[in-house]
Amino acid sequence: MEYIIRYFEALLSLTIDMAPYLLLGFLFAGLLKAFLPQNLMNRYLGKSSFSSVLNASLLGIPLPLCSCGVLPAGISLHKNGASKGSSVSFLISTPQTGVDSILVTWSMLGLPFAIIRPIAALFTGVMGGVLTNKLEPEETTTEAAEETSTSRKKYSIHTVFHYAFVEMLNDIAKWLIIGLLIAAFISVVIPDNFFVDFHMTGLLGMLIILVASIPLYICATASVPIAAVLLLKGLSPGALLVFLMAGPATNAATMTVIGKNLGKKTLVIYLSALIIGSLIFGYLIDLFLPGAWFLPLAHAMGDHEHEILPLWLQYASTAFLVVMLIFNFISKQRLKMKASKTAVNVPAFSLNIPSLVIGVEGMTCKKCQAKVEMNIKALDGVTQAVAEPEANKVSIYGNNLDAQAIGKLMEDIGYTYTGKQ
Repeated sequence: MEYIIRYFEALLSLTIDMAPYLLLGFLFAGLLKAFLPQNLMNRYLGKSSFSSVLNASLLGIPLPLCSCGVLPAGISLHKNGASKGSSVSFLISTPQTGVDSILVTWSMLGLPFAIIRPIAALFTGVMGGVLTNKLEPEETTTEAAEETSTSRKKYSIHTVFHYAFVEMLNDIAKWLIIGLLIAAFISVVIPDNFFVDFHMTGLLGMLIILVASIPLYICATASVPIAAVLLLKGLSPGALLVFLMAGPATNAATMTVIGKNLGKKTLVIYLSALIIGSLIFGYLIDLFLPGAWFLPLAHAMGDHEHEILPLWLQYASTAFLVVMLIFNFISKQRLKMKASKTAVNVPAFSLNIPSLVIGVEGMTCKKCQAKVEMNIKALDGVTQAVAEPEANKVSIYGNNLDAQAIGKLMEDIGYTYTGKQ
């Protein structure tokens, strides 16, 4: 019983910690969707080139987004035209640092760490992006991405919030919840004094810190006070940097969402870049930088704790997130019920003669296919819908079908309607 209580306490604590940053990430995704010029995206982030990867990393470093908040933003970048390599570069570099965490790092760990953190984030981001471009080429060409984005519509504030807290939440809600459940379990299983009980020195210490840090959730800014305490407890600066890199940039939620949205191979590349990069930088710090550079500020700080965000904001964000997740679940169930009511008794021969065939571009995976089919089947008069991503078309069965209304629906959920076929 005690472990069950601790589990739910850990789950609540993780959700409270994540909620403000996650909502910020959703909002940033909505702003990207609505106001980032598509030609700028294609020009600077859309190509599978080194310059696009570098630009994505430079864009992400100053942004105050943690590993959970960066998820909707990074996935949105990819959906809106950025290459997969650029998206991975952004996902790796952004959560490791930010303007806020750099300033906190300077104040609590010293200027050397404040300089090293963004450099390490840039290095690992570029490494991950380049490896992704080499080992996981895009399924669609740059020309195709540019072609589907030429007719850019005007967006409003309503578009920002709808995309941020409805469409993006719908895309990652399931795997985010699964990741949170796993992270809470790990948080209970690993003792609070895990890092202190072991005498962590050299490469072995870095490896132990790495294994413990990868599945856990902690944001870049909130990790600094913990890091300062660990430094006082005898953790080497190199192992500390591994913690500061791997902790904010990875957690169970991040890995599940990236694996489902960008692919398992991309997830392996993502983790490899972080692991190799953090170990390299950690080893170089212990080898070349004097430990005395870091100790004075840590001693001066003592054991004081600092709240990164006011509690009222954390609680309000948590309540809003929970309400949106519940609303998302109810909406999905209603869509499924509506689809099941309309998809009845379709004659077998009619499946070979669709009532309407429309062109829809932008479907790149099975998830896109399911999303298109589910939304169309929820419309009145539709009995069945079969999407074919490879052919960029959807066959629709039913009565009194309005092609223009269906086309508008496709545009609203992020795809390009190209007319009847």
